[in-house]
Amino acid sequence: MKYFIVVKSLFVVCVYFLSTSTTFAQECTMEVTVGDNLNFIPTEMSVSKSECSSLTINLEHNGVLPRNGMGHNWVLSLTSDAQAAAQSGWQAGLDNQYIRPGDERVIATTDIIGGGESTSMTFSLNSLEVGGEYTYFCSFVGHFGVMQGSFIVND
Repeated sequence: MKYFIVVKSLFVVCVYFLSTSTTFAQECTMEVTVGDNLNFIPTEMSVSKSECSSLTINLEHNGVLPRNGMGHNWVLSLTSDAQAAAQSGWQAGLDNQYIRPGDERVIATTDIIGGGESTSMTFSLNSLEVGGEYTYFCSFVGHFGVMQGSFIVND
């Protein structure tokens, strides 16, 4: 009888962990590199909502110029909002990371960093739509035209 209770208890524990494992999606991390040459590496990013509940962006500036001269950040928005969000951020200034405070078009953003610096931020993927059109870009003044990439959300 004791053997039956132990086996039944193990079965219940296994079923519990199997049934809850899908509700705890893993946190994912992506490495992004920028430098003094005005580009992102990678130029396209893809994330799976079924595998990731949130995404951490680790941004590294491998250049040498300071943040006030050649600073970069990583900003995510809908593609249709990207240019307007970047342009309104220019007026916000470096103290505001070239992001207008409270700008609802900005889904996620890192701080502006300069040569030799790095930063990280984590954001939830809950509000992103699979197949939606998203763009990541640098909001530093004048960088938007060349520093942007496609952000793809999969199942």
